[in-house]
Amino acid sequence: MSLRINDVAPNFTAETTQGTLTWHDYIGDGYTVLFSHPKDFTPVCTTEFSAAAKLAGEFAKRNCKLAGISIDGVEEHKKWMDDVQTYGGTAMSFPIIADPELKVAKLYDMLPAEAYLPDGRTANDTATVRTTFIIGPDKKIRLMLIYPMSVGRNFSEILRALDAIRQTDGQPFATPADWQPGDDVIVALSVSTEDAKARFGQIDVPLPYLRKTKAPA
Repeated sequence: MSLRINDVAPNFTAETTQGTLTWHDYIGDGYTVLFSHPKDFTPVCTTEFSAAAKLAGEFAKRNCKLAGISIDGVEEHKKWMDDVQTYGGTAMSFPIIADPELKVAKLYDMLPAEAYLPDGRTANDTATVRTTFIIGPDKKIRLMLIYPMSVGRNFSEILRALDAIRQTDGQPFATPADWQPGDDVIVALSVSTEDAKARFGQIDVPLPYLRKTKAPA
């Protein structure tokens, strides 16, 4: 069965550029972004890992760890990390998971169950390994994004999505389109307008089913 939002993220143990990692232990009591790519030493992925390295501190401020994964081995990852730093000027502080036997890629539905690695493979052989997950402290999947080979990920948007998830986690709120931290949030339909006013103060009601209020700090 395919993974879905609010499923528990499958646990696994794998080798990484920072040693052996057990996934649920790594997540711990915070959030985690897991993002995959099809092959080391590829141009789009080099720019993506560079962008992630530059924003790692911002994710850490939000109690969120990063982890990359590719189906190359640890030694290839370590060599490629030098290229990422050369390109972007920032060393990578997070691990890259090695998945040479496709175990994690299949566990997370990134590849068909019958997928295998041909000799002399290229990134096209594993093109669907271009998935991003945000996982919560409860180990449940909160967000999934899948990108085609030709489109580089926007890590500022992934950070914004994390902010929205944290803002609404366990709260009767949702975020509107293009929401940014500090913007008003939408009151859940499960809360009456009267209760919303009592709990949150001023409520803007542009439509009977669309009520906005200031986001709690």
